[in-house]
Order: sequence, then structure tokens, then C-alpha cells
Amino acid sequence: MILENLSSRVRIGAAALALATATIATPAPVHANDLLVAPTRVVLNGSRGTEVILNNIGTEEATYRISLELRRMTPDGGLEEVEIPNEIEEAALGMIRYAPRRVVLPPNQPQAIRIGVRAPEGLADGEYRVHMLFRAIPRPRPAAAEGEAGGEGFQIRLIPVYGVTIPIIVRHGNLTATAAIANPRIVEEDGVRAIAFDMSRQGERSVYGEVTVTRPGVDVPIARARGVAVYPEITGRTVILPVSEEFQGALAGPVRIQYREPDSSGGGLIAETEAVLR
Repeated sequence: MILENLSSRVRIGAAALALATATIATPAPVHANDLLVAPTRVVLNGSRGTEVILNNIGTEEATYRISLELRRMTPDGGLEEVEIPNEIEEAALGMIRYAPRRVVLPPNQPQAIRIGVRAPEGLADGEYRVHMLFRAIPRPRPAAAEGEAGGEGFQIRLIPVYGVTIPIIVRHGNLTATAAIANPRIVEEDGVRAIAFDMSRQGERSVYGEVTVTRPGVDVPIARARGVAVYPEITGRTVILPVSEEFQGALAGPVRIQYREPDSSGGGLIAETEAVLR
């Protein structure tokens, strides 16, 4: 299983997102099986490095391999593996340094993975991104006892391999971006209704934040999603937000959709719109 930080799209709602000068990282951890990783997103500005913490929350010693891979965002918000990297992607792979690349963790034992960036001379301004993969290496198991197979031939045992990926983003230069939301609508699949909309992006960098959908007179959001991003390789994507069961039967009507930076980045408004769902 691979967990990924992803992202989402209505009318222009905020000023350009200015480039910060410090390292930015979202604090909320993510985990798959017995591996806990924090932060779940890293943004590096300049040559300053940072750390990602792994923690084995299981009951047995575990071994993890750390590697880098390239992924591109698709118009539906998914991330697909890159088979033939372009110039920007190759530059991103070449400038990220990290250590160690393999760790063995006893139960409840944390380990820091150091991450740094070495930008080449003459690097063009822009946003460069790789995805860091933390993959569990299956523990060796004793061979099955003779006759356990219950017949002639051989057995095949499928062992699931768990992993977590997080984006590592390098921003070089004075980059800005804006976002807009359009076409809010109700969608339905397998009898479950959700709120969908289109999010567009303009500028030299990605946008990332939390989307909330609220209704006049209702204290709690009827839909919410954190970690919604639009990466620079696309100019827009579709966002679909699940709606809690209590609001399934009463989705039609006026709503406000807001897209905000994470609280760790100030919580500023990126985009918003008001619409009537039908």
C-alpha cells in the first residue's frame, strides 16, 4: 500500500502566494502498516536542509529502504509514475541528497532521515519535485515444514510490501501562484453523493492547502479535505469531496467553498467561491 499526499479546484480568491524563505513542512504524520512518517510534505527554499522522522510503531523489528522516484499529477488529481523524465524532473533527482538509505528500527524506535539540496550552477527558477518512498523490506520467514503443502509441487506465498511516499519540493527563485475554483456540482457513485468542482492554477509553483465546503446557518463544514494540491505540471484538476452521512440527503442549496493554506503556513485564503448546488 502506498499513501500519498494529494490535492484539488472555483473563482479567484486571493493574492499571489509569495515564496517563503524558510523550510516548510507539514507536521501531521502519515502511516502505512507499522511505519509512521512525519512530516508528510517537505518544501526546501535555498540550500537549507531538513529531516524526516520515521517511527516503527509495530511490535517487531523492521527494515525500511528509502529511495527517490518521480511522479506526475493527472487532471483527476492522481499521481502516476514517470517512465521518461523531462529536464525539470532530471534536475530534481540530481539535486536531492539524503541519508541514510536503509534503516533497521526496533519497535517504537525513531530514526531521522537527513535531506539536503545541492542546486547546480545556473539552475533556472522554478519548482522541482521528487517523491521520497519509504518501503518496508519483508522479514525472512522460515521455510514451510516438509509436507505442509499437502501435496507435490511448490507453494507461492504472496507477501504485501507496504510503503509511504511524501513529496520533496525545491523552490528556486521568487515564485508565485494563484488558484481559482469553478463549476461546483453534486456527483454520485454507487448511491453515495459527493461535491465536485474544478480547481485551476496559474503561476510558477504549486498550490497546496485545505478545502472546506460550508452552508449558511450550519456550524460544521458539510465537506472538508486536507492536503489538496495542484502541481506545476498541470494547470487544473478535478476535486471530489466526500460528504458525511448526515448531509447526504440535503446537499442541494447555497454553499461556500474555501481553499486555504495549511495552518502551519499561516492559513491564508487562496481561493473561494459561492454557488448553489443543484
